[in-house]
Amino acid sequence: MQVQMKVNGKSVSVDAAPNTLLVQALREHLKLTGTHVGCDTAQCGACTVHVNGRAVKSCNMLTAQAQGAEVTTIEGMAQADGTMHPMQAAFKECHGLQCGFCTPGMVMSAVDIAKRHPNASESEIRELLEGNLCRCTGYQNIVKAVQQGSAAMKA
Repeated sequence: MQVQMKVNGKSVSVDAAPNTLLVQALREHLKLTGTHVGCDTAQCGACTVHVNGRAVKSCNMLTAQAQGAEVTTIEGMAQADGTMHPMQAAFKECHGLQCGFCTPGMVMSAVDIAKRHPNASESEIRELLEGNLCRCTGYQNIVKAVQQGSAAMKA
């Protein structure tokens, strides 16, 4: 089946079987490998992307469900000139990453959190990040990054 969508601002057509997951279409068909596959069960959040402005776990969504949607992956967050999105810059500046595997999904979720909860407290951020797992850190620097990125997005 042909699925038409806009990915990172560009109109694309993906020829995918009805059971193709969005994460597979992004990684295998469109070669956008910044979206990671961690668990295949929507537990870890490594595959988080934005669909029509909302964070979703792309391993838990069929490509067909994205028909006509606007999808943004981590590759679509930076400006055209390479300038990082404020949340990406905050993760870098706050050392909100270690091995980096969870980072794309964390950044995508963090942007969604900042948009929907611009004044979230540390405890609220921790609760809102529950769907994204990092096996390397104690989350302290990730939470700092979300706070700093959220403040920068407001500015």
